[in-house]
Amino acid sequence: MRRRIVAGNWKMNGSKDLVNSLVGQVRSEVASLDNGVEAVIIPPALFVSDVVRLAGGEIAVGIQNIACWDSGAYTGEVSAGMARDSGCDYALVGHSERRQLFGETDQQVAVKVGRALASGLNAVICVGETLEEREAGRAEEVVSAQVRRSVAEVGGDQWHQVVVAYEPVWAIGTGKTATAEDAQAMHAAIRAVLSALGAPADEISLLYGGSVKADNAAALFAQPDIDGGLIGGASLSAADFVSICRAVPGRS
Repeated sequence: MRRRIVAGNWKMNGSKDLVNSLVGQVRSEVASLDNGVEAVIIPPALFVSDVVRLAGGEIAVGIQNIACWDSGAYTGEVSAGMARDSGCDYALVGHSERRQLFGETDQQVAVKVGRALASGLNAVICVGETLEEREAGRAEEVVSAQVRRSVAEVGGDQWHQVVVAYEPVWAIGTGKTATAEDAQAMHAAIRAVLSALGAPADEISLLYGGSVKADNAAALFAQPDIDGGLIGGASLSAADFVSICRAVPGRS
């Protein structure tokens, strides 16, 4: 059965005060939910250890980026092994901001996915099209190619560590969001690509990201191929994040 996941990506936001006030609130609220959702907090790397300590094993923790290398003279980089050793369960790989602002390619994403899986991390592989690509009718083509290239190094039992997050670039931080029907169509296409690659597609969790909020989460999460969300700004509020976690329907 696919995992139901709501992951909060804090991006370059937060403080010690936010960690201390938010994590405990989320932990206590999520513990009372009966829908089987797995809550994940993905803070800036400097706060990972604090979040791990306060999460107490009841909230999973992720890192926002990992290096292409295991170790070496790469000042400023954090390896997958270091993230795992610090208590991380997940690693974001290929977020659109990494692709756009830092020139990260699908090939680099594939290497990072391989590093994450080899270190025992779950890789949340981010894919998504720009507004220009969508308006040109190329959205599915672009996203499908990103998926294929990004999982090039995945095989065997590693598929159970793979999560794919569809985040249309035009919906990230803009207040715009894909309709539930459009999001479902893309998730179904992603699952078809994974199946064609020989992956156990029906067992891989697919998340939607892009201005997900408490008032639109239920409609998105009700779609058959959407297994949760990758949440940006709303994850900086305990009340909003927990409301989104509550919106995940339980599965029999």
